[in-house]
Amino acid sequence: MSIENIVLTQDQRGISALRPYLAPDFCGRAASLILDHPGTVLIATGFYIPAGGAPETDGPPGAVALGRAIASLGSRVMYLTDAYSAPLLQGLVGRTADVLEFPIVDHQTSWTHAADVLASVKPSLLIAVERCGLTDDGVFRNMRGVDVSGYHAKIDYLFRLHHRTVGIGDGGNEIGMGSVASAIPVVMPTAGSPCVTATTRLVISSVSNWGAWGVIAAMSKLRNENLLPTVADARDLLLQTIALGAVDGITGKRADSVDGFPLKDNDRVLAEMHRWLGRHGIGARE
Repeated sequence: MSIENIVLTQDQRGISALRPYLAPDFCGRAASLILDHPGTVLIATGFYIPAGGAPETDGPPGAVALGRAIASLGSRVMYLTDAYSAPLLQGLVGRTADVLEFPIVDHQTSWTHAADVLASVKPSLLIAVERCGLTDDGVFRNMRGVDVSGYHAKIDYLFRLHHRTVGIGDGGNEIGMGSVASAIPVVMPTAGSPCVTATTRLVISSVSNWGAWGVIAAMSKLRNENLLPTVADARDLLLQTIALGAVDGITGKRADSVDGFPLKDNDRVLAEMHRWLGRHGIGARE
């Protein structure tokens, strides 16, 4: 079984239909891009759920896990979000970590701000983990097609202005899905209007947190060292996300779940990734 098979396990929204449009080793290719470009890495995340009055549980835990893995290899990691998700993300990474808050403003101002951020930070790479992306009509839509533009900053412009980017998503409306935007209405007709912001590498997964773990697993294989969080540490991070007020993105309710998957399913997927590394001769973390 490949790591790509693992991240697409229990696919409930049909995202696997996009697999023929990607390289077979899409997690590995994203991992290679990350490892080949150390320096300052910007990781964007945070998907606000108006019905729940909070960001969702999918995205931030995966972004933080990926950020920790990248930082352990010597890169500087900075996180990027907006006012609606910044308190949650800051709570997860701690007050001393860098969390940049992108303003929720019009398109032109957003483009200018994005250019200023890139000029100031000079990131070697950008990564988006479950970050709502702009559709072809310039708005943000949730999985039900509802316009949620008032709750999301136009972080897309950073990704449109940079040449090395990774997108991780699970529904068709996240940054990165622009890489396969023409295929989404054909193979995922219930997904609604796709995001049109493309990335250099795209990772699809049943849950975006799982996609982030899959990239870490692929990095681990390339580095021959286990960079994945332990199952216990990942569960603690998810429980911390929930304690900070995050809600399940499917139900809009505060519960011990991610996109409808209970904690035990998240544990099982991550445990399978550790076993996958073990089959490649890479043992568990001490």
